[in-house]
Amino acid sequence: MKIEIKNLACGYNTGIIAENINLRIESGQILCLLGPNGAGKTTLLKTILGFIKPKRGDILIDGKNINCLSAKKISQSIAYVPQIHTPPFPFSVLDVVTMGRNVHLGMFASPSKKDYALAEETLASLGISFLRDRIYTEISGGERQMVLLARALAQQPKILAMDEPTLNLDFGNQTRVLNQIRRLAQRGIGIIMVSHFPDHAFLLSGKAALMQKNRPFIFGNTDEVITEDNLKSAYGTNVKITGINMDGGVCVKTCVPIIRE
Repeated sequence: MKIEIKNLACGYNTGIIAENINLRIESGQILCLLGPNGAGKTTLLKTILGFIKPKRGDILIDGKNINCLSAKKISQSIAYVPQIHTPPFPFSVLDVVTMGRNVHLGMFASPSKKDYALAEETLASLGISFLRDRIYTEISGGERQMVLLARALAQQPKILAMDEPTLNLDFGNQTRVLNQIRRLAQRGIGIIMVSHFPDHAFLLSGKAALMQKNRPFIFGNTDEVITEDNLKSAYGTNVKITGINMDGGVCVKTCVPIIRE
């Protein structure tokens, strides 16, 4: 599966927030969407998901314009992992994950035994079966993020759209979520991930896009997009990109902000 965006402009009733957006993402690829606050990252993500109508331009899912697809059809192909989600009722973790099956059910249908079994398989695949019977509102932030990921995977999507999946997570939980994202891509799922951390793009070794206020949209391979000059232009701060040699001779790049008195 592939998503192509051509000359897209997106925004709300008040006007255009981002424009001249061109990119392409396929199953098994990871796209890290970066940029300062207010540049339009979440707006772009919601436009791709069909939550917001494009101002102009095209979004194509396997060659079909998103404007010609129903919300249900889009959600069967693209699953959404939001920043924060708190259900109004104290559902169990299993029930929250099973909600991901709703896009495949009829209007008045209830989840079947097969749907619950698939939800349990998804929990097991992420290594969080121990949360099965816990109340979702009573688990930690890191555990909630993994449950939201499980709920999205229960939709059996081809693409995952994730809005800052490591937001408010401690260092360990951030690492666990990033590891799961890499594994999902290896399984053939495409990932579009909004992040505030350029290091995430280097760690995930995929594509990157940089959104900037009143500057051109930049899309390409991570090493081409995440440069010292581009980061300084986008964030207004000096940055040094350096490499760390890992076992096996692999060099992982990292961004170091230059802080002076």
